[in-house]
Amino acid sequence: MTVRALHYVFKVANRAKTIEFYTKTLNMKVLRHEEFDKGCEASCNGPYDERWSKTMIGYGSEDEHFVLELTYNYPIHSYDLGNDFRAIVIDSDSLFDKISQIDHRKSGCGRLAVKSPDGHEFKIGKAEQEPKVMRVQLNVGDLEKSRKYWTECLGMGVVEEKKTRVRMSFGEGQCELEIVQSAEKIDRKTGFGRIAFSYPGDKLQSLQDKVKSSSGKIINELLTLNTPGKADVQVVILADPDDHEICFVGDEGFRELSKVDPSAEKELMEQIKKDDSEKWY
Repeated sequence: MTVRALHYVFKVANRAKTIEFYTKTLNMKVLRHEEFDKGCEASCNGPYDERWSKTMIGYGSEDEHFVLELTYNYPIHSYDLGNDFRAIVIDSDSLFDKISQIDHRKSGCGRLAVKSPDGHEFKIGKAEQEPKVMRVQLNVGDLEKSRKYWTECLGMGVVEEKKTRVRMSFGEGQCELEIVQSAEKIDRKTGFGRIAFSYPGDKLQSLQDKVKSSSGKIINELLTLNTPGKADVQVVILADPDDHEICFVGDEGFRELSKVDPSAEKELMEQIKKDDSEKWY
């Protein structure tokens, strides 16, 4: 059974500054953009019911790359970041050299760290390859409890295990998830994110049943989401022991939904230009 790591979701407060950071600093490309008149049934945009948008951004098609989903809630102009998210790790010699020429800090692992306008950290390492998202790092309150949940309940394989951190993956070459023991209780505040994976659509109900039988938390039971003019997708939304949100989406529908849209960046820029949320907020 194939499970794919898809994307990590950030809520962003200023689309113009955010898109500039991801495209000009991290060299990512806008892959698709969607506007919605009301909140997502699966709370993709967080606990908000007003107008919002979704922008997928990354280094290549969602079939072949782990990307980022930027959700923008028109009425919300700031979020409080908690200590749940740690960093996104990207490796590339060319990007490393570029970041070394701008304002950054050196992380303990030899990578260079920069932050997005919303305060999300990115760690850039050296590698003879085009920029690639290597792993998502999340802080957890109980490393062993979290490892057991991700490996035994959700079926992730352990890539490397150390005293204070565990790296896991659903398959070779995929973006990894790294959970890191925190010295503090995890507080997600309002800026919390969500990680997403694709899953065989006909197996989603079985996954949900397995999580239920192990007393795992389910935020949204299996449902079908509609994106106007695009494919419908099945999703189930879970939460790990620290309430990190996890979206499993039916692979078949998602592959159709996630096709690269060549006009996405143009549409996004038009929406940013006519955004009147500052006026009516």
